[in-house]
Amino acid sequence: MKILLAEDDAEVAKFIIAGFEESGHSVDHVTDGRDALSYCMYNDCEVAVLDRMMPGMDGLNVLKALRAAGQNMPVLMLTALGDVDNRVEGLQAGADDYLAKPFHFSELMARVLALTRRRTDHVTQTELEVHDLTLDLLARTARRQHQLIELQTKEFALLEILMRNAGRIVTRTMLLEKVWNFNFDPNTSVVETHISRLRSKVDKPFDVPLIHTIRNTGYSMHGPR
Repeated sequence: MKILLAEDDAEVAKFIIAGFEESGHSVDHVTDGRDALSYCMYNDCEVAVLDRMMPGMDGLNVLKALRAAGQNMPVLMLTALGDVDNRVEGLQAGADDYLAKPFHFSELMARVLALTRRRTDHVTQTELEVHDLTLDLLARTARRQHQLIELQTKEFALLEILMRNAGRIVTRTMLLEKVWNFNFDPNTSVVETHISRLRSKVDKPFDVPLIHTIRNTGYSMHGPR
């Protein structure tokens, strides 16, 4: 699952990001309300977790702007303002859930998962398919020709991005940004290493290769043409 976290408190953000990533989910993090609004308008994510108090634009106004623009992604509001009136205000503005600080990560994770299950009207895909390969985003499983493929967290994230962009070129830079959050030297071979491992599981045991290298650019995933 891909999650946007809009939180300007560095320690709180670090705690939340670690929890989501340990659970196998991809997190994009912004610290400013305006950046959160821009991200949600132009990027796909399954759930947005918005802090109520942020610089630039507070979470409540971000939420109102998203709903006014017709953005229907599930939104969970985080806030230190835990009284009933503030919760009601957030829910009336279009929040799908509200969680007061401090909180246990297990509760946040449970609420986020509940939002993805409840919002059946949301266009989020829960299963991706390319040729005879399927990826279940909720169960976190991959199968090819009905055979279960065991994937590590980064391998799953790589495969999800490639399958979401099936038929299109995904650059090495894009993969570094989405999977490793720019925390690596641009000259690193980490992408190539993980793609090689992914191929050994997704392609080599089968007759038809799905992951294709685009020379000097990146990778593309597609079936036979």
